[in-house]
Amino acid sequence: MRLRRSNASGRGYRRVNAGKGFSYRDLDGSTLPPGPVRDRLESIGIPPAWTDVWIAPFDNGHIQATGLDAVGRRQYIYHPEWRERKDRLKFDRALQLAESLPTARRLVTLALRTEGFNRDRVLAAAFRMLDSGSLRVGSERYTNENGSHGLSTLLCAHVQVRKDCLQLRFPAKSGQDWESEIRDADLAALMRVLKRRGGNARLLAFREGRSWRPLTSADINSYVKERTGSDFTAKDFRTLRGTVAAAVSLAQSGPQKMVGARKHAISVAMQEAAAVLGNTPSIARKSYVDPRLLDHFAAGETIDPKRLDSAEAELRALLYREGDVVPLRKSG
Repeated sequence: MRLRRSNASGRGYRRVNAGKGFSYRDLDGSTLPPGPVRDRLESIGIPPAWTDVWIAPFDNGHIQATGLDAVGRRQYIYHPEWRERKDRLKFDRALQLAESLPTARRLVTLALRTEGFNRDRVLAAAFRMLDSGSLRVGSERYTNENGSHGLSTLLCAHVQVRKDCLQLRFPAKSGQDWESEIRDADLAALMRVLKRRGGNARLLAFREGRSWRPLTSADINSYVKERTGSDFTAKDFRTLRGTVAAAVSLAQSGPQKMVGARKHAISVAMQEAAAVLGNTPSIARKSYVDPRLLDHFAAGETIDPKRLDSAEAELRALLYREGDVVPLRKSG
């Protein structure tokens, strides 16, 4: 199907309350009678709690519906084919990130091993935590509105340092308590000193004259682009980490001929991915694990179980096809 770009601020159908249910208004404002058009609108699956609902006037619009959720946030329902295309691009981005990481990691390690508390060293620490810890970047606005934290808004109290291990515990997205560990001697050495500034101080901050300046999410995103050479984001790191975790788990279980055993192996793999990402197995499978990995597993193919130390390279070899990948825009 050839999709059309929707204009959610333009003309469209509207859903309005009608008794215990809903009715739909036509493009001219009249009530839409039962029939094929109304059947399409009802089949979109718009949550009952949404208000101010707008619905695309054609069935091939890339946005099918928008509305405000229970807390007033604008939400979107996309056409399934649009979602499929965007998801494919998302997973290809993760594979391209894997290709750029060896060089980026070497540069980050050099920066982490410098002296002092300069901006580049603290940014390198942020990169390492994204790379190793699968953290969301977070933002000031989200922390102020929801009381939840991400990498850019972590407080010193959210991190404990035990020898070469960082132990993270903080309120994360959707009210979930995030708990994870990162074993990294370079990070631990820096965090041990940064924490001396007090529990309520922002963890990732650098010295600027006599004062400390906290990193922002924009600082971190810019540094990621600078080090990788492309417009990657924290979401790309999380997609890669989730897919790698699932790939390692499936390789350890090995190909399964029986349907029940194969389903069990996939279930375990999704649990492993969810543990890395700090969400549920269903969300990990829906949003973070490349579906091509499961297609290969169904065909009896996994990454090499003898080369799990090179899981990212093995994953690229299994899934990557040059002609299928949309080139990324280079940063700068």
